[in-house]
Amino acid sequence: MVHLMSLSTLAFDADDTLWENEHIFHLTEKRFRDLLADHTKPEELSDSLLAMEKKNLRYYGYGIKGFTLSMVETAIEATGGQIPATVIQEILNAGREMHDHPVEPLPHVETTLKKLSGQYRLVVITKGDLFDQERKLAQSGLGDYFDAIEIVSEKTTETYQRIFDQFGDGPARSMMIGNSLKSDILPAINAGSWGVYIPYALTWAHEKADLPENHPQLKQLTHIGELPDFLAALT
Repeated sequence: MVHLMSLSTLAFDADDTLWENEHIFHLTEKRFRDLLADHTKPEELSDSLLAMEKKNLRYYGYGIKGFTLSMVETAIEATGGQIPATVIQEILNAGREMHDHPVEPLPHVETTLKKLSGQYRLVVITKGDLFDQERKLAQSGLGDYFDAIEIVSEKTTETYQRIFDQFGDGPARSMMIGNSLKSDILPAINAGSWGVYIPYALTWAHEKADLPENHPQLKQLTHIGELPDFLAALT
């Protein structure tokens, strides 16, 4: 593993790494299935919604707005265009309620950032709607801990290369911490950085990937509070 003295930059995912996010989507999807219960089977509706979300990523990107529009479009298809306007209004209301949901840091997050701030450059790398991610960061109260905030449309190997070159000392002296193997860990280590995978209880199907076995640049932790001790053990 990398020597502590050579590591200068720590990058953190936001949703489900710094604060809860996916459970709000799961609760809203359940509400969506209930609204359409008379028109289609719940499991079929979930599959249709996931397919619609994937199709719409190129148009709406990630986040609440795209999810809400995908629910509306899925409802129209599931009912053959016969969806009542009142149900569409309920779907739009659900999207607004997601937006208004309070943002609170996950356990151990703030104490961990306090310990690491000043020792390393701290960067947020998150994807999604610019307005929504800025809102969540502001409401979380964590913004002052970070030296840079990068909100990107997609997390690729090239994304991490660019950010670690711009805000750090290159990928080899940087570490990415996140809950998504597909978006946070695999492209980061492919760029040459180090990855710390911290699983979250819920994972969007689109973000699932296989965990590499015995990868020298990858470490899995139970929760973010273990990060300072892990870094200290690298000396």
